Amino acid sequence: MTDQPEPGHPDAPRLTTREAAELLGVKPETVYAYVSRGQLSSVRAAGGRGSTFDAEEVRALARRSGRREPSPAGGDLVFRTGITLIEEDRYYLRGVDATELARRHSYEEVAEWLWTGELRPGVRFEAPPETLAAARRTVGALPAHSGSTDRLRVAVTAAAATDPLRFDLSPKAVLSSARSLIPTLVGALPVVGGASEAPGVSLARQLWPRLTARPADTQALAVLDAALVLLIDHDLAASTLAARVAASAHAHPYAVVSAGLGVLEGPLHGAASGLAHRMLQEAVDRGSAVPVVADHLRTGRRVPGLGHRLYRGEDPRARTLFALLEDVPQAAGALAAAREVVATTARHAPLHATIDLALAVLSVACGMAAEAGETVFAVSRTAGWIAHALEEYGERPLRIRPSGQYTGPRPPQPTP
Repeated sequence: MTDQPEPGHPDAPRLTTREAAELLGVKPETVYAYVSRGQLSSVRAAGGRGSTFDAEEVRALARRSGRREPSPAGGDLVFRTGITLIEEDRYYLRGVDATELARRHSYEEVAEWLWTGELRPGVRFEAPPETLAAARRTVGALPAHSGSTDRLRVAVTAAAATDPLRFDLSPKAVLSSARSLIPTLVGALPVVGGASEAPGVSLARQLWPRLTARPADTQALAVLDAALVLLIDHDLAASTLAARVAASAHAHPYAVVSAGLGVLEGPLHGAASGLAHRMLQEAVDRGSAVPVVADHLRTGRRVPGLGHRLYRGEDPRARTLFALLEDVPQAAGALAAAREVVATTARHAPLHATIDLALAVLSVACGMAAEAGETVFAVSRTAGWIAHALEEYGERPLRIRPSGQYTGPRPPQPTP
């Protein structure tokens, strides 16, 4: 490597070797390798102390290479986890095919197994009466137009306030909180129509009357229960990362769940099923998905419910739900419309169905609101956030501390 002398342009933005390495996401030795291969130019710093780099040239190389290496000076960028593995278009929970779990076990059984490694057939979660009453009062005070995520967020806060032992982060205490929190979230949601289910039934059956006024049938309830299982975790999605950051700071489990729910408020994570619901409902109403897909393509909008960044082919979760929906007679029309959406879009782009499209088939077929899929997602993922919190509580506290890449004016600057 041969450095050139420092050019006489004091206003030109220059980076040190360390700053260039952080911007590129590599080690300092890799920066030197880029220089020796001619991919990056450097100049000798004034006084001969190290090298400096043009900031714009470094940013251009970062955009081209897209390379990121863990920086020992910063926080952990890769997390050890024994919960979820996504590999070769397959989805595993603790090494077991998640689609098989969804076909054979209830949501509560899988959640318990995810937390403890023990499968407890027939396990049920029940909300403590005083906690559920507090959550319902708090939710009831919200404006009528409040969405389900609004209600879930305040229900978590109310449940936390009733638990004086919430700061106990021992596994036993965290699991006790989780087993009561999830049914509290469901029980705090308003009933859409009819009467709520009696205590002691499955979580899916408790959730059903909060999603639709139509009576539950065995086949549709099985789809809902399977969806709850399949959504329980999906590696380090944005909401799960937020939950792990909170757990890294030793926030209590209610705060961890609140962090995850906060990310779901964004339109890019968790809410995609609502967009798919609206599209699918329009396709059913118009009797064809072709003009609906054409409208999306003509206006440059993405066709919702298609294309997942982690799967080259069809989302295995969608495939499982589609198969179960074939046994639901009232889902035939929505299911046909969903398949027409996929086939029509495939003429223009090789995109496959995601679980959001499958959730939309369930919600459209069973008379649920557009936000039903988001509600199912949030309730289900709560168990996954708790599983990640249990892992994170066992790690070095505050380890998730990445270094910022400062892009402001170089000091010293005059005091304003």
